[in-house]
Amino acid sequence: MSTSSTERHAAGTPAAPAVATSVVVRDEMLVVDLADGRTLAVPLVWYPRLWHATPEERAQWRFIGGGEGIHWPAVDEDISVEGLLAGRASGESQRSLARWLAGRTQRGAA
Repeated sequence: MSTSSTERHAAGTPAAPAVATSVVVRDEMLVVDLADGRTLAVPLVWYPRLWHATPEERAQWRFIGGGEGIHWPAVDEDISVEGLLAGRASGESQRSLARWLAGRTQRGAA
């Protein structure tokens, strides 16, 4: 089993996972406060589903895994705190995103 650098203390012992305590989605930025006092801010374009979401959809989130992740049910987006710490953008393929966007367009036209 491998352990990422975000899970280790300086002494080499496993650390408790980072936990989010608040989330704010701004027009171009996702801001997440952590229990240990850090604040992470990443470009919203890293997460295309959130980028294309309405302000109302962006505001409807919940913590998952005791704050180890964040879920937006309206756009079916999950983001882990570990991924934010590692600087990982969405791994969704362009094909998957295009399919999702097409589905939103069809629902909006109905």
